[in-house]
Amino acid sequence: MRIVIAGGHGQIALRLERLLAARGDEVAGIIRKAEQADDLRQAGAEPVVLDLESASVDEVAERLRGADAAVFAAGAGPGSGATRKDTVDKAAAVLFADAAVKAGVRRFVVVSSMGADPRHQGDEIFDVYLRAKGEADAYVRGLDALDWTILRPGQLTDDAGTGLVRLEARTGRGPIPRDDVAAVLAELVDTSATAGLTLELISGSAPVSVAVKSVAGN
Repeated sequence: MRIVIAGGHGQIALRLERLLAARGDEVAGIIRKAEQADDLRQAGAEPVVLDLESASVDEVAERLRGADAAVFAAGAGPGSGATRKDTVDKAAAVLFADAAVKAGVRRFVVVSSMGADPRHQGDEIFDVYLRAKGEADAYVRGLDALDWTILRPGQLTDDAGTGLVRLEARTGRGPIPRDDVAAVLAELVDTSATAGLTLELISGSAPVSVAVKSVAGN
């Protein structure tokens, strides 16, 4: 498969790129800064320098053409203000989805956040973030041209992955190593039977492949 990842230099994206490249997939990561390119090459991915905050739908669609799947893993990141939650976590996700439709890429996986909700109340930065992610998710869900799956991990940690997870429509809150999020994403990308599902993810007792198979087709 050829898979294009938005936010290709993110902590989860780099892990995902390594996993996909190791299993023989062709991976491209969209990055904002040229100096991030070497990190992607070391992960086995082709770096594509493109700023999703200023690019047009046509420019992004051109990078997506010929892909079998697209993964939105971009984020404004901690320390960013409310404005960038809107321009990255929401607007860039919408742009990437529209570009996937234009490029004819049906399989579309979103890395969202537990608690994402377009109706989330509050004015703190994290409230704005959850609202932006919720609005982006709602937009993607409305696109019939995409076979989308939305993944909402719990509290992200840098602990070593265990390969054991809980993946359900509702899991309740809990931690999850970034390693295991990447492993689940790698499995979801080529499990199109999970299309149309919004899934929460925390550490659990099911091996990743078993957890994905158990929700597929639901």
